[in-house]
Amino acid sequence: MILCVVGPTGVGKTKLSEELSLKYDAIVVNCDAMQVYKEMNIGTAKYTKDEDLGKPHYLFDIVSPKENYTVYDYQKDLRDILDKNKGNVILVGGTGLYLKAGLYDYEFEERENSLEFEQFTNEELLKMLEQKGMAEGVHVNNRRRLISRLNSSGNNNRKDILLYDDVYFIGLTTKREILYERLDKRVEEMMEQGLLQEVKNLYDKYGYTKAMRTGICYKEIVIYLKGLVTLEESIRLMQQKCRNYAKRQYIWFKYQMKIDWFEVDYANFNNTIDEVVKHIDCKISNND
Repeated sequence: MILCVVGPTGVGKTKLSEELSLKYDAIVVNCDAMQVYKEMNIGTAKYTKDEDLGKPHYLFDIVSPKENYTVYDYQKDLRDILDKNKGNVILVGGTGLYLKAGLYDYEFEERENSLEFEQFTNEELLKMLEQKGMAEGVHVNNRRRLISRLNSSGNNNRKDILLYDDVYFIGLTTKREILYERLDKRVEEMMEQGLLQEVKNLYDKYGYTKAMRTGICYKEIVIYLKGLVTLEESIRLMQQKCRNYAKRQYIWFKYQMKIDWFEVDYANFNNTIDEVVKHIDCKISNND
């Protein structure tokens, strides 16, 4: 069984995935584009020792922040793990494109010299991608990648074809105002945990790498370190970017994948776990 735990940033995916790994004796595999990087821990909300319930974890901390790790790399690495693993797998993360590229018959055909989008600004190109739910991981200043993503053939407009059996998609959600409040608070907690020093250390050691430019909560602190904004402005920017990212994630999953969604009970998270387990067990029983 491959159980995919998805949803917006900050909703509670890590806690659920760890609990499910115990319930189903499963390995935990990362599906977050930023958590593949070593030394980028606080800002990526990577699982901690306290959250780790003891099952093997894969595709966390696998590349240096100075390396470029792409969806193509992830597709290869994920499929290698799935093909070798004979037991249950929990895939957890909010990078929908990685998930789809890894699990589906999904290919890309880049036409980098296309003039089709020449008349549009970068902001307009990004808006097109957002409307298609394909903007995740693309920076507005990276025109080449914006056009490449718009030109991507993906599954070539065919019906989505899963490459694996017994795959279940579980999404966690909550009211927008609750999620935004959680995200604002999480940024404040990251700062208390030492995010500023983490970013400073990375910046001093590696410079302004692609990983730093891409990761929310990293580039906003870098511009503070450069003296372009105050620390308070940097924190507000991080909170805003996290909220915007969560909104894009919702759009992507809504249009790109069929997800069984569950409202999170933050007052008693065990209720959410029980509801999800009951749903999965029913699905498994129906497939037998």
